[in-house]
Amino acid sequence: MDFLPAAREVNRVAEPPAGKTVVIAGATLFDGRGAPPVRDAVVVVRGGRILAVGPRDSVEIPAGAEIVDAAGQSVLPGLVDAHFHLDGDIPLPALFLRRGVTSLRDPGAWIEGYDPVRASAAPIPRLFLTGPHLDAPPPAHPSEALLVLDPAEARVAVHRLADRGASAIKIYYRLPLGTIRAVNEAAHERGLITMAHLEIVDAADAVRAGTDGIEHVTSFGTAIAAPREAEAFRQAVLADNAARGPGRYALWSDVDLDSPRVKAVLDLLASEGTFFTPTLAVYERRPGDPGTSEVEARAFSKMLAFVGRARGAGVRIAVGSHSAVPHAERGDAYFREMELLHEAGLPRGEVIAAATLETARFLRIQDRLGSLEPGKIADLILVGGDPGEGLSALRDVRRVMLNGVWVAPR
Repeated sequence: MDFLPAAREVNRVAEPPAGKTVVIAGATLFDGRGAPPVRDAVVVVRGGRILAVGPRDSVEIPAGAEIVDAAGQSVLPGLVDAHFHLDGDIPLPALFLRRGVTSLRDPGAWIEGYDPVRASAAPIPRLFLTGPHLDAPPPAHPSEALLVLDPAEARVAVHRLADRGASAIKIYYRLPLGTIRAVNEAAHERGLITMAHLEIVDAADAVRAGTDGIEHVTSFGTAIAAPREAEAFRQAVLADNAARGPGRYALWSDVDLDSPRVKAVLDLLASEGTFFTPTLAVYERRPGDPGTSEVEARAFSKMLAFVGRARGAGVRIAVGSHSAVPHAERGDAYFREMELLHEAGLPRGEVIAAATLETARFLRIQDRLGSLEPGKIADLILVGGDPGEGLSALRDVRRVMLNGVWVAPR
């Protein structure tokens, strides 16, 4: 996807005071690129850009700079959320910003639905929007869907969304494979990536048709389950959208993760460079949870294991919160997703890199965001403690900087 141009947010963020220099000194540095943490580091910010970054003894501190003593804290790039849903909660983006999410993408909502968010006086993250998802009738979420009936309509819809400022195109699960291919071709003509939420179409087929990213671990169910069970699930969902709720857990509970189908799918994703945003947290079901069945708990354990195998196969993993999830309080879904990725087998440093530069690559904003490097925009966070030792440190957000400007602390 390196041939595609950079994506742009739909909102403007505050400009920093001209000529002001801020120096963050003494923190442990996680640069977002996956390098080992740097103790007693210095980050120099001027005019909204990172001027210098590195160990204290290698960075010159400019005279007259505002010095922020960050001893005992860690400094990281701002977190990037690949899969955020507003769902009418207008203050939620501002809350996510205070939690350290400085950029987010809503993969399937009318762009004008964010007008009240953009009009709010509270600082908000950079908003990368897609417009409504493309679906076929009967839609599961009519208010957020744009219905297309054939490949020709799909191409027209993609171009119209691109004209309105979409930064990507989301494929929803009722689109047949031929229409998915048409969406991908039209999106790539306009320099946009595509991502897909799949329940019916085999994920491997969607990737071969040019899809750039797969949303949700459950999108792989029909690709890795035994063919007979996969077809029964597919027919049930075709007949009734509601069947996918209990059906996906039943399907996953019987998946054989040692099947050659699993390896073939993951090898394909790795070879194509396809991004995978698991959104594990929204599917989390544990033994003992109220109302959770043994089938659901077993299915979720296999979803965790599948993500671990994806990591082992070299699949590119992005982080998406889904905004509201069962095992996190309002505003903390992103942290829960990071914790589950670690539980699935990603080392803490990889989780941090996935949440910053790797997800920035998925959004195509890595040229200016996602890592702490000279020349990049100063979107960064300070947290208490060391997330390399325990990701719980990320829940202790002390300060958030957006475009070189400190925003309200948590």
